[in-house]
Amino acid sequence: MSFFVYILECRDFSFYCGQTNDLEKRLELHNKGVASKYTSRKRPVRLIYTEEYNTRSEAMKREYQIKQLTRKEKEELVYYKNKKII
Repeated sequence: MSFFVYILECRDFSFYCGQTNDLEKRLELHNKGVASKYTSRKRPVRLIYTEEYNTRSEAMKREYQIKQLTRKEKEELVYYKNKKII
């Protein structure tokens, strides 16, 4: 089983970071307004970043690390992960 750390971009352009073992279902729940109090008020949300881990413990540690980053650092993380190198 895989575990994912993810970053969502909310309607107001704020970021939300979480972790799950079922990314598609979690995204669906966020957009239904039942996955988190924070995102329920800022729908729709859009998945902009993911990382995959083998254990929930690893994913939770990484989620905590990402939550400690500044907005600018999170933007750089998302940008460099999504940047295509030719």
